[in-house]
Amino acid sequence: MRSILFASFGIALWACHGGGAGDDNNDSIDASGSGTVDAGPPLEGTPYTISWGSVSVASGDESTQCVVVQLPNTTAIQVHQIHTTTSTATHHVILYRDNDPAAVVQSTPAPCQPFTGALNPSGMIGPVMITQKQDDQLTLPDGVAYQFAANQFIRIEMHYINTTDLPLTATETTTFYAADPATITDQADLLFIGSPDINIPAGQSFTLHQFFKPGATETFLGAKIFAITGHEHKLGTGVVVKTGTSASDPAMTTVYDPMPFQWSEPATTNHNPTFGIPAGGGFDFTCTYDNTMGASAVKFGESATDEMCFFWAYYYPANGSHVCVHTNQVGNLNVCCPAAAGDQTATLVCNMISQGN
Repeated sequence: MRSILFASFGIALWACHGGGAGDDNNDSIDASGSGTVDAGPPLEGTPYTISWGSVSVASGDESTQCVVVQLPNTTAIQVHQIHTTTSTATHHVILYRDNDPAAVVQSTPAPCQPFTGALNPSGMIGPVMITQKQDDQLTLPDGVAYQFAANQFIRIEMHYINTTDLPLTATETTTFYAADPATITDQADLLFIGSPDINIPAGQSFTLHQFFKPGATETFLGAKIFAITGHEHKLGTGVVVKTGTSASDPAMTTVYDPMPFQWSEPATTNHNPTFGIPAGGGFDFTCTYDNTMGASAVKFGESATDEMCFFWAYYYPANGSHVCVHTNQVGNLNVCCPAAAGDQTATLVCNMISQGN
């Protein structure tokens, strides 16, 4: 069980390439009718720009590396929009607020453990955006923002890979746009949900269909979700997410089903009005694959040659960032990290993972 759950949480993003929440070059309607895909209004507000790299990436190299930078804001700010640009060598970037009192500037990219910020039980480090596009934008709903402390520390985590025959340069730039604080009434956070139960036979198609039900003590049960993005690797052909009162609910609501689905740049579906988790219910999610990689089966893993089935959702009012997994490999198990108060199983698992065991 330990190895399965560690894989489920500890390497949840590490070979990705696709979308965050919003792209101002696309304002289309999701063919499923479940929301607006990649809509982004003009960027406004006071800008604060930071960067990762550059780093030369040799042919065949793959790594996850982090920097920690400090914004020059002398007072607290309300970040309502985020704009990122990345290089072709970049597979994904995660942006974290780092509120650890011991945080220090680390401007040179260095190897780091992926996604440990979201597993931190103290909540000192939490993701504010996951992006996989070369040009991406996150715009929060009216009145919603991320609050940044004065001289906020930001951790930038990048996973890069070079599959070409020539060296590439990995770079990333982020600009945070601070809104008038008088216009902000709510704070945002992020959910990351999926399953490691992937085993795609050689030369065949495969469908993973599961239902994640949060526990009664989970702190995000009242979430108002305003954007959602699906995630697979290069064998992925589709991600569909629905909400329902149970796994057998005959009247589920589709909240994510972009057509066509592009694994390398998966669309983000924005919801206005927002949606939530039905009382006592959860998320029904389906990932489909086509194994064209030859004679080998493909399973869950961190490499670009492995596969994943996840989605992330931006929500408010803020009640912490959470990484959640459903797996049938060790029973019908639903676990979220950081663990909810009183959930002994989740506490054990989350502590084990955050310690790298």
